[in-house]
Amino acid sequence: MSVPRIAITAGEPAGIGPDIVLMAAQQAWDAELVVIADPDMLLQRAQALKLSIELQTLTKNTPPQAHRAGILNIQPVSLASPTIPGTLDPVNAAYVIETLRQAVQGCLGDTYQAMVTGPVQKSVINDAGIPFTGHTEFLAQETGTGQVVMMLATQDLRVALATTHLALKDVPAAITPELLTQTLSILYRDLQDKFAIDAPRIAVLGLNPHAGEDGHMGREEIETLIPVLESLRATGMDLLGPLPADTAFNPKVLDSCDAVFAMYHDQGLPVLKYSGFGRAINITLGLPVIRTSVDHGTALELAGTGLADWHSLEQALNIACELCSNGAVRRPGSPG
Repeated sequence: MSVPRIAITAGEPAGIGPDIVLMAAQQAWDAELVVIADPDMLLQRAQALKLSIELQTLTKNTPPQAHRAGILNIQPVSLASPTIPGTLDPVNAAYVIETLRQAVQGCLGDTYQAMVTGPVQKSVINDAGIPFTGHTEFLAQETGTGQVVMMLATQDLRVALATTHLALKDVPAAITPELLTQTLSILYRDLQDKFAIDAPRIAVLGLNPHAGEDGHMGREEIETLIPVLESLRATGMDLLGPLPADTAFNPKVLDSCDAVFAMYHDQGLPVLKYSGFGRAINITLGLPVIRTSVDHGTALELAGTGLADWHSLEQALNIACELCSNGAVRRPGSPG
């Protein structure tokens, strides 16, 4: 079986994205790695990091070859302006978006079997006048996907989200039967299709403290969550809950479940990042392409210093390779 060809976007050029890509490129991989980035910027960063790298322009019509340490294929995209490590420049925001767009289109067009994204700085993209709330929403728009699910994972824990980058005051209104049905269905299906888990079990958290405490601390559980869970259980899904979020993350629950489903961003992710920061990854479920990502930000103060930790990118690449080997790509219009 041929190795997969995986696109890597280096993210914000002033951050540690280029650094960790160059660090990963020092290792051999059972996949062909292709970075979508500015070649001059990468060579300058490699010099600052005292890393040896040879960049080779991607030849799309040749079969993928396993990555050799120190030799990195590149799909060139030019910066608007030279970058200084640690110094944001809104003029390069369009470059960041273009690298993402080319990676998505390459996956949809079968040039790439997966994409792995480095960290971006949302604030500077918005400062440049480009509406951008995050990778997850951007990828959904670019692929024409109506609903996607953000899931972060460590070696021992998977946490998926009903809502993503949403102000806390807006979360209750967003937790509708339609949203819960769609997102839980995507999570369940992709645990089967992408992670090869035949009969997934999902722990579903309540929205309110103590999962509403029988309506005394909120009625969303009674009026929305429980009816949806009962309906989905009738289709064969194994769903536990709704559970109080403050007690759900314990071995008795986690050892019996394949994923935890949280209602909002900061309900589930602090626990996951505490347990596996630097080794966790982000996976976008529901897309017609495979996308994994690092779990950290741009760490501007570390850019160009050699002090960045590249192991989240290592894990993101490992999982992307694993999902490719599972035959996890589902093209637009295919069943499911």
